[in-house]
Amino acid sequence: MKPNVLFIIDSFEQGGSERQALQLLRQLHSSGEVRVHLACLQDRGSLRAEAEDLGIGEIHEYPLTSFYDLNFAKQIRRFTSYVKENEIDVVHTHCFYTNIFGMTGAYLARVPARITSKGETDGFRTPTQKRAERTSFRLAHRVIANCLVVQHQLIREGLSPKRIIQHYNGLDLDRLKAAAGLSRDEALKRFALPQGRRFITIVANLRNPVKDHPMFLRAAARVRAAVPDAAFVVAGEGELMPSLRELAAALEIGDDVHFIGRCDDVASLLFASHVGVLSSKAEGFANAILEYMAASLPVVATDVGGVREAIVEGKTGHIVPSGDDEAMAARIIQVLKDDENARRMGVRGQAI
Repeated sequence: MKPNVLFIIDSFEQGGSERQALQLLRQLHSSGEVRVHLACLQDRGSLRAEAEDLGIGEIHEYPLTSFYDLNFAKQIRRFTSYVKENEIDVVHTHCFYTNIFGMTGAYLARVPARITSKGETDGFRTPTQKRAERTSFRLAHRVIANCLVVQHQLIREGLSPKRIIQHYNGLDLDRLKAAAGLSRDEALKRFALPQGRRFITIVANLRNPVKDHPMFLRAAARVRAAVPDAAFVVAGEGELMPSLRELAAALEIGDDVHFIGRCDDVASLLFASHVGVLSSKAEGFANAILEYMAASLPVVATDVGGVREAIVEGKTGHIVPSGDDEAMAARIIQVLKDDENARRMGVRGQAI
């Protein structure tokens, strides 16, 4: 009999952990070796259609309002009933909220194999939240760390090294391949971007301040002053967009920064771009960097999380201190002023 594997994700928004989970679920489903199930805490987001296309059956939602109210107990009871009725053999959670909810329910339901994930470093969670998550790790049989920095942090926080599996994020390379025969002009038209500009692009959600888009915009203003044909793309959706538009206007680069919202065609966007940027204050192993490199873009990123495990300084891109928009701008300008070296960086990055 095939083992029953249940994945739990927070939502179907275009987040790194959600996309990683669906990518792994798709591969397991295609293998035919297991029977996969999927549950979520929030049944919303653009990735919902992709999940439905897999044809794996009903996707159950367990909406939470708190970890400390009667609703949490109600959802745990629903979850444990589902797990027992469907004879789930493996529960795999993929982020902070699903770690706590899923491991609690899986432990109470006595699921034989409980796997959780950690893809964040310090900077994302409060001390109380971190204590709660450590409890969930104690209920798990294995914790997957998505980079060495995260693995070392888990060990410092008291988790046994024997329970940690360090495994880098995977990447769907087909998703990063631009359509055959696509011209740059055609790619620009897809996003209503002007011709005759060189685009510096950041792909990150606009919901979490830890992505530090203000740093990116401050660097953008410096770059624009030094490189007249430079322009900037902010790809992502979230409630921070209005304030970021206001900041761009205040920096007098409102006409040079293009907020394109959610991007379902990352391959075409990166095909039209010249530099990929990460400005985060904290990360685990950033999917955006992998996507930039797969698209043959030189990368300029802040020195956070597992960035140094992905970028070879001076060879595939540049690493700058978090919050230092002057250093970021200098490196972007350096890349833009040496096309041949930028091309070599992109080629090396894709090879890695």
